[in-house]
Amino acid sequence: MMVAQPGWEDGVRAARATPTLDVGLHFNVLVGAPLAAAPSLTDPRTGRFLALTTLVRRALLGAVDAADVEAECEAQLAALRAAGITPTHIDSHRHTHALPRVRGAVARVAARHGLVLRRPLESPGWFAFDAAAQLHRAVIRASWIATAAGCAATRGTDHFVGIALQGGTRFDARLDVVLRQLAPGTTELMVHPGRVDDALRRLDGYTWQRERELAALTERPLGRRLEGTGVALIGFGAR
Repeated sequence: MMVAQPGWEDGVRAARATPTLDVGLHFNVLVGAPLAAAPSLTDPRTGRFLALTTLVRRALLGAVDAADVEAECEAQLAALRAAGITPTHIDSHRHTHALPRVRGAVARVAARHGLVLRRPLESPGWFAFDAAAQLHRAVIRASWIATAAGCAATRGTDHFVGIALQGGTRFDARLDVVLRQLAPGTTELMVHPGRVDDALRRLDGYTWQRERELAALTERPLGRRLEGTGVALIGFGAR
């Protein structure tokens, strides 16, 4: 869940009504304003988070204060708990927890609370001729490797798949391919189902694609897709 964003109250109600659902913090340093003081993450004129390109530039230049990141991550976790939700894991909006200075801070928070932290490392073998997906995951992998030194040890899944699933029109078919070819161990499956409204349009360019993913995941739920495969559907609380 993204804390204090459009849909937050509805998400809290749904999470409370579904206590068997594992809910994680979708750590956000891109949309809206921080819950804690975070000058290195915000525009001084507006007090709101920086755009992704500006944040990346600051992170690469060492201008992001890890203490700001850590305080904001703690504040967002505290907001989840205050809403009656016990988080099981942490990931981040646009994989920003792979950035320099950001990764180490988020890893410290995850380790402190015993939470699973997403390892956003997708194999280049998935749909190898998809140039956009290859570039996306190569950038994330390079940042993840470069920021590994000195990071707190955290729990995570053995594998991750999701970047190659994005795009809307190819989601349904590619999901079937992925589920048939999963490697042994645990795999985090990243999906983006949703319904489009004006609030979403203002915040994100990934819109109609979410509705395609939602349709695919409800018309043939994962449980049905996994029948006879020997694959079990679990949550992060089982890690």
